[in-house]
Amino acid sequence: MMMDMMSKDGMSMAGMSTMDMSLVQACMDACSACEQACTVCSTQMMSCAPACMNCADMCNTMMRAMLRMQGLTPAVLMSMLDACIAMCTLCMDECLEHADESEVCRLCAQSCKACVEACMALKDSMMKMA
Repeated sequence: MMMDMMSKDGMSMAGMSTMDMSLVQACMDACSACEQACTVCSTQMMSCAPACMNCADMCNTMMRAMLRMQGLTPAVLMSMLDACIAMCTLCMDECLEHADESEVCRLCAQSCKACVEACMALKDSMMKMA
């Protein structure tokens, strides 16, 4: 519903036509889910905990920036997406080391992978618009 209101208000960035709000929403949802999974995983006292805490923070920042959009340029948003992809990939790799012994780590790694995919889809759509 929020994305519908934002798109009706002409949600766009300077130098780009209106963004695909379904991809923005999917990316925000994936960031939110990843933040939650990483927060839970960080309490498991595995060696992945620092990566999980950093990933949760990155996903939260990414999500909040996408909610606001004003003040972002395409280059800044692309850089943020790259940072989120990098952090989620690192966290996913760390959690996969414990996935056989920890269901929480397995779920966290899956959530990180979904976030990477959603960020990449949004980034790809932005590159096509440029």
